[in-house]
Amino acid sequence: MNLLDQSVAWLARNIPGSTQIFHEFDLDFCCGGQQSLQDALQQKSLPAEVVISRLEALLSATEVEQDWSDATIDELIDHILERYHEHHRRQFPELIRLALRVEQVHGDRPDCPQGLSTQLHDMQQALESHMLKEENVLFPMLRQGARGKAVGGPISVMRIEHDHHGEELTRLAEITHNITLPKGACNTWRALYSGLAQLRTDLMQHIHLENNILFVDALEISHGSI
Repeated sequence: MNLLDQSVAWLARNIPGSTQIFHEFDLDFCCGGQQSLQDALQQKSLPAEVVISRLEALLSATEVEQDWSDATIDELIDHILERYHEHHRRQFPELIRLALRVEQVHGDRPDCPQGLSTQLHDMQQALESHMLKEENVLFPMLRQGARGKAVGGPISVMRIEHDHHGEELTRLAEITHNITLPKGACNTWRALYSGLAQLRTDLMQHIHLENNILFVDALEISHGSI
């Protein structure tokens, strides 16, 4: 697929996170989003290779997850930090910005996801606190070889917080009617919901890797017994 040939609006709808890039380069993906990316870049004399490389990085981040069940703990931690912790930190600011825009412009519509920006902010704060605990406490313990009962306490706390993240995803689904676009949704709304769907997929996979693989290995429990 040649990204330059696609319209800016299509890219915004189909590549979660691309709106942040378009926002940075002042590329209109809403009202003027029907022009091709190539035309939009040429009009503003922007370097195509820079924008394309950023978009391709987003695409690679959404590829099918490989099987991590046989990875070492260090390998899995490295993957979680790069693929999920850093990715979540990039996801939330743009999603909050898009949600605020939709609420401001379409707040008079009964199907507008009122309260979504607040919900996303709360999720961001909770997840950031959770990730910092892992980065500063649990992951260093695991890298230093702590296993079994030595890490039982921190892992128990992380599991409880994972349950809370699941509840937050349920609340997000309620506000957005299970992330279902209404008729006549603008490109900003479409980009927002595309990003929300990706966030939900990412967060669920993130929790799965930790609950069902990393923590099981750290507690030295047989995978067949979970």
